[in-house]
Amino acid sequence: MMSKDKIESASPHVLPSLPYADNALEPVISGKTIGFHYGKHHKGYVDNLTKLVAGTAFADLSLEKIITQTAGKADKTAIFNNAAQTWNHTFYWHSLKPNGGGEPPAALKQKIEASFGAMDACKKELAAAAMAQFGSGWVWLAMDGDKLKVVKTGNAEVPLTTGMKPLLTIDVWEHAYYLDYQNRRADYVSAVLDKLINWDFAAENLG
Repeated sequence: MMSKDKIESASPHVLPSLPYADNALEPVISGKTIGFHYGKHHKGYVDNLTKLVAGTAFADLSLEKIITQTAGKADKTAIFNNAAQTWNHTFYWHSLKPNGGGEPPAALKQKIEASFGAMDACKKELAAAAMAQFGSGWVWLAMDGDKLKVVKTGNAEVPLTTGMKPLLTIDVWEHAYYLDYQNRRADYVSAVLDKLINWDFAAENLG
């Protein structure tokens, strides 16, 4: 498994390998969707970013440093968007796993129950945030101080830029689910939470 630290220090110029085969998430997410999503969209962000940072002060920085140093700067919007989307997608692939869902590891479960009252309440809040995000974006389980929160972000935005620590994410851009679910975002999110969400990865990021 790729740790969050490795994701943060990853080169902006390399498309990271998927942590599983492209058909490993079937039937929830098809190999065809992964082929387009990873092979076209994610790769496109990496390729665009490589071109945008060539010959600049950002060329040799890690993805996370590029994101934090370009966030909120109007003249660096294209670099931020492609860097953040590269990072977000890598984080998303690791937020899923074949035969996921179920119960989180004990330390994470305890933290979730302390923050939300119950596991079901946390999952319901994630699902509600996914539906409330208008247009493209992401839904995150993130650590804010010593408490867990559900956060939604638009487009390429990521909680890293506001001092929060992401534990896992669900991509709610249409290309993440349209081939499999058409406009039924709720069905996609529900299936991901029940059958694919990688609580082990979230627990690792808690540390």
